[in-house]
Amino acid sequence: MFDAETTALAAAVLAACRTRGWRLATAESCTGGLVAAALTSIAGSSEVFDRGFVTYSNQAKMELLGVPEAMLAEVGAVSAETATAMAVSALTRARVDLAVSVTGIAGPAGSSAIKPLGLVFLAVATKEGAQSERHVFPGNRNCVRRAAMIRALELLKAATG
Repeated sequence: MFDAETTALAAAVLAACRTRGWRLATAESCTGGLVAAALTSIAGSSEVFDRGFVTYSNQAKMELLGVPEAMLAEVGAVSAETATAMAVSALTRARVDLAVSVTGIAGPAGSSAIKPLGLVFLAVATKEGAQSERHVFPGNRNCVRRAAMIRALELLKAATG
């Protein structure tokens, strides 16, 4: 289902979390659960992976993750603020040690001059805090979603130190 690079990265994330005794969760929009799927494709992932929130719509972001409606109205779903709110909420609602979020514009529609096709914000949260990052990934919808999934796994791996 996933290529060797993705599988190896997901396995490394799980192994690092297992070593630290950490559990993790994901909060995904434009990737539609790909990060969670990559992690759970590894046998034994249930020891580490708690849950994945797929919050594709703004309504889902508000209902499942508690992202404030005012934030979505002010900065939009595709923003550093929303990515951070998603990751922090996944961390606290799942009561885990590590969470990652992804929100972006995979296309082919939905972009603007301010928010171009391929724009993705990711955030990682631990009990020590959260940080987000902005990317504009090249390519079509599948390329953007794959690049976002890989970067989310890389962020999880980096967060495990």
